[in-house]
Amino acid sequence: MYQAMLDRVLSVARAVLAALRGQLDALCWSLTPLSLSLSLPGRWRDSPSRWERKQECDDASPTPTSVNYHFTRQCNYKCGFCFHTAKTSFVLPLEEAKRGLAMLKEAGMEKINFSGGEPFLQDRGEFVGKLVQFCKQELELPSVSIVSNGSLIRERWFKKYGEYLDILAISCDSFDEDVNVLIGRGQGKKNHVENLHKLRQWCREYAVAFKINSVINRFNVEEDMNEQIKALNPVRWKVFQCLLIEGENSGEDALREAEKFVISDEDFERFLDRHKDISCLVPESNQKMRDSYLILDEYMRFLNCRNGRKEPSKSILDVGVEAAIKFSGFDEKMFLTRGGKYVWSKADMKLDW
Repeated sequence: MYQAMLDRVLSVARAVLAALRGQLDALCWSLTPLSLSLSLPGRWRDSPSRWERKQECDDASPTPTSVNYHFTRQCNYKCGFCFHTAKTSFVLPLEEAKRGLAMLKEAGMEKINFSGGEPFLQDRGEFVGKLVQFCKQELELPSVSIVSNGSLIRERWFKKYGEYLDILAISCDSFDEDVNVLIGRGQGKKNHVENLHKLRQWCREYAVAFKINSVINRFNVEEDMNEQIKALNPVRWKVFQCLLIEGENSGEDALREAEKFVISDEDFERFLDRHKDISCLVPESNQKMRDSYLILDEYMRFLNCRNGRKEPSKSILDVGVEAAIKFSGFDEKMFLTRGGKYVWSKADMKLDW
């Protein structure tokens, strides 16, 4: 018992020290224009220059309102266009992950989305379940969600953790099982579409909002999904344009070769136009997607995708959230423009479960 109490105290102390380090880094940055102004004569000392005001704006850290935490890169599927591939098998210890999540909450996080890889692969879903419970019960976050391929989720998980989960997003790129196999979204004899309907029913029974994510690519761009999406009736149908990320699904050091999946902007628009009558449709082109997500990798580093590859910051566990997020490349205005903030707590949703 005493060891558990000591571990708890040490964990809190580490979180406080990390936050202080982040604040110290930010203070050092803010003092740079101040030191310049002190060297200027007379009246200029009392009036910051346009350059100084611009520096203050540039140095301001965005608020991590919504964060996508890819805590594992391991996956049981082999989707050909995957842009967060299994380049490592590292997963943070549970208590370290909780410490980072508490730091994010302190910095202003309102929504956490757990992703991968496949989040239910770690400890048969227990790891993500404990994180979900921690974020909802202890951090009291308004919204906790998961993105999964759905193949490893069992009803017992809903019984244990469903009350703490606001949204479950299942990746489904086609309602033609042969197309899913071509894409790599399949495992043995399991039928991805049949499993999708089973998960939809569990979400109703356990009061979890159901969402579908689809990546539009060369193999499904001509498909008409109107009937199936309307029948499943998700709260949101997120439709992504296939995206190339160097080092992940493109380039010499990549584990995937996604070039054959890529479609043009015109192809993507035609797909969207075919499904324009679906009210829950949320389209996301490559332009919107690249800079408008705050992505944490398995080491809790923010990933900057502005240059077409994932360039990591230092870990928030080492330097604090404020210092790390400066290097995220996050476009807060684009986040709001694309509708990144919406009614995301199931307590506020008017749903027919």
